Amino acid sequence: MHHANKATVEPYHTPHGEIVYELVGRQAGGTDIHSLARVELPPGVASRPHYHPVAEEAYYILDGKARVVIDGEERQLAPGDSVLIRPNQHHQIWCVGDETLAILCTCSPAWEPSNTVYLDED
Repeated sequence: MHHANKATVEPYHTPHGEIVYELVGRQAGGTDIHSLARVELPPGVASRPHYHPVAEEAYYILDGKARVVIDGEERQLAPGDSVLIRPNQHHQIWCVGDETLAILCTCSPAWEPSNTVYLDED
């Protein structure tokens, strides 16, 4: 049985401020088919604009408020909201407000660095 908990997973701190707790996936173990991570963005932090050539991704908002843009379409998100991001859709999410944004993020197939293309790279 694969078991993980935020308190026992070593978080990955991205250079731009995201805190990623991979709970299930290629690096965390358990499966190669999909991945599950808790991602936290402190106030004022945003993900880098990017897309995934292969993976389908979904976000579920746990805490805080967000602004998300997917292929130019913008939405405001709050706890209980979810969004689907299909392969090749350009997307970015921002924490808005004074509370840390916490989301569950799932990818299928399981997330791996080679399946992310950043749009802000030269």
